[in-house]
Amino acid sequence: MPVLALHVDVDAPAEDTWRAAVDWATQRDWMLGTRVTPTHLDGRGVGGRIEAFSGLGRIGFLDPMEITLWQPPRACHVTHLGRVVRGTGAFEVEPRGDRRSRFHWREELDLPLGLLGRAGWLLVRPLFAYGVQLSLRRFARLVASRARA
Repeated sequence: MPVLALHVDVDAPAEDTWRAAVDWATQRDWMLGTRVTPTHLDGRGVGGRIEAFSGLGRIGFLDPMEITLWQPPRACHVTHLGRVVRGTGAFEVEPRGDRRSRFHWREELDLPLGLLGRAGWLLVRPLFAYGVQLSLRRFARLVASRARA
C-alpha cells in the first residue's frame, strides 16, 4: 500500500494541537479543499465516525471514516471506508516541551483500479504530498495563533 507520512512543528502545547486536530468543523480552515462532518458519536472515540468531502464546490468525493484508535491528546487513527479512498489514516501529536509539539500525518492507501491506480499514484503523489504539507503548515499557524491569543 502506498504510504504518505508528513509532519509539522507547532508552536503550541500538545493539548492545544490535539484540540485543534479533532475540531472537525474547523478542519476546512486549514485542510485544502476538505470539509469534515462528524456522523456518529460526535466523531469522538473508537467507533466514532466522520465524513470528509474533498473537492471543489460540488465536484469531489466523500471519504467516510471510522475511528479505530482514540488516545487524547496523542493519537487518532481511522479506517477509510469509501469507494474512492480506502486504507488507514492517522495523526499523532508529539509533545516537544511545554510550548511546542509536532503533528504527524500518515495515510496508507488502498488505491482503486489495481495496477493502474498504483501507477497513477506515482504521478499524483508529489502534488498530493505538497497539498497536505501546505495544509499542515496552515494548521500549525492556526494552532499557534490560537495559543498566543
